[in-house]
This record gives sequence, structure tokens and C-alpha cells, in this order.
Amino acid sequence: MFNRDLVLKQRAEILHALCSSGSTEHLERVLDKLLSQGELIWEEYQNIQVQGRALYTNVRQLLDLVYTKGEDTCEFFLAAVKQVLPEAQGAGITFSGCCSNLEKTGESQSTSSQTLLTQRASLVTKLQACIDGALEALVESGHFTSSDCDDVLLPIHTPSQQARRLLDHVRSKGESAAKCVLHYIQESESSLNQEKWTLSKEFSKYQKKLSSSVSAQSCFLSSYGRTSHMPLDEIYTEAQLELANDFADLSGALDLDDIVGAAGTVNDEADTVLVSGEAGSGKSTVLQRLHLLWARGVSLKGFLLLFPFSCRRLNSEQRELSVQELLFQHCCWPDKEQEEIFQFILDHPHLILFSFDGLDELKQGFSDEHMVCCPTQRAPVNILLFNLLQGFLMKGVRKVVTSRPEAVGPMLKKHLRKEVLLKGFSPSGIDCFVKKHHRDPTVAAKVLESLQMNTALLGLCHSPVLCWIVSQCHKELLGCGEGSPQTITDVYLMILQHFLQHQSPLKSTMGLGWLQEHIKVVLHLGQLAFEGLGTSCYIFTDTDLETCYVTEKDICMGFLILSKDMSSTHSKRYEFLHVTMQCFFAALFIVLSNNTDRSTIHKLFEPQNMKGTRLSSNCFMGCIPSSDQQEQGLEGESVIAETSNLQITATFVSGLLSQRHRSLWFHCCPSAGMEKKVRQVVKCLSKGMHKHFKSIPQPVQGEKKSMHAMPGFVWLIKCIYEMQECKIAKDAMSKLEVDHLKLTYCNIGPVECTALAYVLQYLRNPVGLQLDYNSVGDVGVEQLLPCMHICNSL
Repeated sequence: MFNRDLVLKQRAEILHALCSSGSTEHLERVLDKLLSQGELIWEEYQNIQVQGRALYTNVRQLLDLVYTKGEDTCEFFLAAVKQVLPEAQGAGITFSGCCSNLEKTGESQSTSSQTLLTQRASLVTKLQACIDGALEALVESGHFTSSDCDDVLLPIHTPSQQARRLLDHVRSKGESAAKCVLHYIQESESSLNQEKWTLSKEFSKYQKKLSSSVSAQSCFLSSYGRTSHMPLDEIYTEAQLELANDFADLSGALDLDDIVGAAGTVNDEADTVLVSGEAGSGKSTVLQRLHLLWARGVSLKGFLLLFPFSCRRLNSEQRELSVQELLFQHCCWPDKEQEEIFQFILDHPHLILFSFDGLDELKQGFSDEHMVCCPTQRAPVNILLFNLLQGFLMKGVRKVVTSRPEAVGPMLKKHLRKEVLLKGFSPSGIDCFVKKHHRDPTVAAKVLESLQMNTALLGLCHSPVLCWIVSQCHKELLGCGEGSPQTITDVYLMILQHFLQHQSPLKSTMGLGWLQEHIKVVLHLGQLAFEGLGTSCYIFTDTDLETCYVTEKDICMGFLILSKDMSSTHSKRYEFLHVTMQCFFAALFIVLSNNTDRSTIHKLFEPQNMKGTRLSSNCFMGCIPSSDQQEQGLEGESVIAETSNLQITATFVSGLLSQRHRSLWFHCCPSAGMEKKVRQVVKCLSKGMHKHFKSIPQPVQGEKKSMHAMPGFVWLIKCIYEMQECKIAKDAMSKLEVDHLKLTYCNIGPVECTALAYVLQYLRNPVGLQLDYNSVGDVGVEQLLPCMHICNSL
């Protein structure tokens, strides 16, 4: 098929792909490339990029123009679209026949103004990192005024849009201004190259060694499953990144490079970028992808060295270290000239990047009590980390940190350069991930069809870890018919059965007795997970496993994987596939074991334990009768009770105790004990909801009664949904009497919308529902339909 016919036939798909993100960035990059090729003239570009006109209208204008220009222009257009679109968004478009190389050679530009057009795409990329310097050069040369600079640097524009505005202003100023900006870009490039040429031979060797080490650690997806079967390149799917500020909807979707770029900067003096997202949203995988792209020289080219750290593994570091020891012992040791290499790091901090994955998993909470300013001074690792993030140590080094949002308080936020929100998969991302996971297109199509028929499950799949579970368990999913998973607990029970079934003899009858057959394994792993949560422990030694009677055969089940603990090469260490998997096994232990204290469930749901306050390490462990309890109490180490992990565990406990799953426990534990635990959970949920309702202030005279819900309220709603018992939902909602329910900034996505709809449909009186500053999306709106009859405004 000819390219012109392809453009016409796929007009709707191309239109949707270029507009679906809501950002103009993809359209602008396509236009840059067409301008560079001479396929568009400047006047045509201006006719398409009309300010204030709808994005869809501008794209339609381009499609009309490209089609009328003929076969060659259509070929270049399709090639540009293919280069610009992320893989997930371009998955449904056919590009066969379009040229793969958009670079033209052998053509010279007679003027600098023409160069601004013919090299526009590359100039936009180069200018993004040096806009301030370019503007300063233009002001000094008299070509720009302060008003011109202000117009370029409008905060609603992304760095790439600012670069384009700068180029447009320069063209309007004439040939002299064009020469000035091109000269500045050329000088900036030559100075960077000069700096590279001055690197010592030993430094270059170390750079290669570090790159090789980072690449080796990043090339397989270590978060889920058996890493040898999951190369990151084959399975990685882009997740949704947004800026955590009021301009997030204006700046559109972000790329990985934008994490450390200028977009969204709120504090130029700070060095730390926070990437926040809920458990399972893909934070570790995004960071791993960034590491791999740096190691290959594809991304983050401005950083000569990248040092990756896992906060989970730093927890196990008991020694006091200096920054130099932290870098070289935990990441990569130089063969020679350690002092010279470290001095280069101190002298060129802007060329160095640190990453810290999982700040929320640190045993100690963020603190600014102990100041360390000297990079050779030894201190506990957590104190070094806090001083690095605050900028007291290694000022100028860019630091990227991942964490769950609720774990980052105002004390740390005041030291942030910016915050980037990770929102999990978009609908097209789910589609892309499933197709990558299943090489067989027929299987992928069946899985996607099954998801479309079960929108509650589709909503769950916006979380990458749940999308992986659903893809991994596709046979169970396709064979479950009416019993298709609805809740998060359903999905995790599905993966539990999947793993256990794969380890069972072929003649073993699973049926409803599949859990009873493996009850000892589940309890051993459950105790390990439960005790780990009590001490904020996520990496386990052989001794930890022996204490909980976890055997080599249990490890082979696949729920535990070897930890890449660089600081402990002399012994094996293990961790659960994902922290949510540890929470799930802890919940199984609470539900199935007779060895937990009667107060365990109350402590798990107790609101005051959910505020991130400091608790002694034996507070939660007091639920477990143990001969070692006295020794644990004597340690007296103060740790943070990780709110979100306990909440996730409580959510699983609610789901496991639902009526729909009680047949599983019938042969595993006494029914009387099970019923008692059910009553405890129901009582805790009722008490928690009552406290929220009791805190609602009386309305001002003449105004409607309003409740501003907190994330803890949404968590209780999710627990009620997991139990899938309408009586509990009815009882809870019968006590809520408000006219307006405000749920802003509550991290509400499609999963939370499903739970809200399930519970809110039992409200006695209509309410106005406010969901601003969340990530509801189209799927979330669809999930809200069951409660729309009780919402008088949305």
C-alpha cells in the first residue's frame, strides 16, 4: 500500500495517537521534523500551529496538508510519526513503506535563518538544556529584550516548547540574531567536548566499568518473576508520568529524560527530584530503565557517572561510611586512582547523578537533626542519605529518589527540586504490555478481550504489578468464566494458585483443596513476611528463613527471589517478588495462623498506627508469641511503622475474610476462629468510618454540609470493597450525612473509583462528588457509574 493511502486509511488512528496524551508535544515534534526536511514551509507551519485552537483541529489541518502534498511528503510524515510516538501509542498504526532515516545529507544552508529551519529538530533538543544561557547571549548582543526573554520562559511551557519559542523569536529578529544563537550552541557543544577530552585514562576506565556494572544490574526486570526470562527491553512499557503541580495538565505527558530535565522545576537551588507513585505503579522499573539507557549512552548524556542505590539494601548496612566509601563499595570500585576519581566527582558535581530507589522502605524516617557536610566524614548510611538529599553533602549532584507519596512529608518536600508523579499504565499501555508479555497474538487478543469484558479488572491493570499478574495467570483468567477476578485480593489469590499449581505433581488435584495441599509453605512464607513487616525488613538472610522454617523447596515456589545486595557478597539474601507480595503473605498468615495475638487485627486497623509515628520494633511484633520477644524488646531500635504497607496488608486481610473466599479456608483452620476474625475486621472498619464521620465539622449557616475526605477514608472504602459484602457498605453509608463529598488529592485512580462506586451507591441522600487532582481517567469514570444515581454533581 502506498504511503498516501496509508495516511488516508489510518487517519483516525494517527489523529488519536497524536492527541491522546492531551499534550501538543507529539504534534510539535512531527512539525519540527517536516520543517527540517523542507516538506513544510514556514507559512504552512504557522497555519497549522494556531494558538488557542483545539489540538485535534491542528492535527486534522496537518493531515489534510500532508495528503494534498503527495506521496513523498506522506512518506516523510509517517516516518516522523513513527520516530516521535512512544511504542504504546503507535502500536496500532502501520508504518510499512515509510523511510526509516529522516536525515538529509549533502545540502548546505546559505543563511543562518535557513539553518534554524533545516536543523530545527536537533536545535530544539540542544537548546532545552541551555535556554537560560542562550537568552543571556542574545540579550548581551542586543538582539533580545527582557520582554522577549519573559515571553520565552512562560512557566506554562515545557522546555521543548520554550526552545521552539526562542527559535521563532530569533527568526523574527533576522540573520544576525540567528548567527548569534547558532554560535552560542556551537560553543556550548565544543566546551562540553573539550571537557570530555580532559578526562584521565583511569577515569575513562572507571566510567566504562561503572556503565558495565549498571547495565548488568538493569538489563533484566528484577521486580517480578524469574529475571532470566524477562529482559527489560522486551517487556518494558511506558507508564504515565506527570508533574506534581498545577501546571501538570498544561505540560502534558513527560518522557524519562524529563525526570531530570528542567520541566516542572519549583526550586532551582535544590538537587533532589522525587518520583512518587503508589505500590506497584512501576517506580523501580522506571528507574531501572533510566539506568539502562544511561549505561548504553542513549539517555542522560549530560551525566558522566550514575550511582544507583536501593534503600531496601542500604537498610542492611550497619557500618558507618563516608560518601566515598558509600559510592565505591555499594556501586563500583575503581581499580586504580580512587582518590583522583573521587576528587573529579567533588570538582564536577553537575556531571554526576545519584538514584535512590524506595525511600519509603528506609527503617529511619527523614530527619535534618544530624548535619554532615564533609564527604570524607563517616556517618550512618541513613544520615548520609538525608544530608545528600538536603544538599548539605555533594551540593550540585542531581539526586533522583522514588517513594510512595504518603511517605514523603513536608520536611523532605522543602528540599525538592521538583516532584514527578508516576500514574501506572494508560489504557494503551495495558494493551502494549499484554502484547509484549504474550508473543502469541491470539493469546494476547483473548486476554485483552477478557479485560474489556471485566472493567473492574481492567481498572486494576492500570497498576503494572497487577497487569503482570493478570498476564502471568492468563490461563486461569480465561478459564474462570463468571468467577472472573474483581478485587485486588482475587488477583493475588490467582497468582498464589498459579505458582503453587506449577510446583504440584501433574496428577495432583487442585480443586478447592489446592491451598490445603500447600498450607505449610504458605504459613512459613507468611510468618517470614509478617515478621519482616514488623521490623521494616524486606531483605532476608538464611538465618531469617531458617527461623521461619522456610526451606529450599519453599524458595523454589517462586515467591522469593535472590536479592542483588552488593554489600553482602558472602551470603545469599532473599526478598519477595514485590513488596505487595510480602503484604499478601503477611495477610495470609494473619488469617490462617493460630499463633497470632488476638489484638493483631485491631493493631493492623488502628488509625493511630497509620500516621507514620515512631514505634518500637516490638510494637507490631508483639502480635507474635515468641521466645525471642524479650531480646527484640531489648534492642529498642526505633523504626517507622510503614503506614502504606500495613494498610495494604489490612486490605488483603479484608479481602481474604470475605464470604466469597471462606470455602478456601474450610479445611485449613477452625471456622469459629475465622468467624471471630471476620467480626473483628467488620468492627474495625465500622469504628474507622465512624471516626471519619465524627470529625466532619458543622456547616456555616446557609452553606451545605461538606466532608473533605482524607486518604485514610479511601483506604477504608477499599477494605469494605475487598470484603464484597453489601451489608457492611450499607451500614457504613447509613451514618454519612453530608451534601458534598470532597475527595481531592486522594490518589484516586480507576481501582479506587470501583471501590467508591460499590460503597457510595448505598448513600441515603444525594451528594456532590468532587474528584479534582486525581487520576480518574475514562476507565475510572466508567467505574463510577453504579453510584451516579446518588450523585447530584460530579
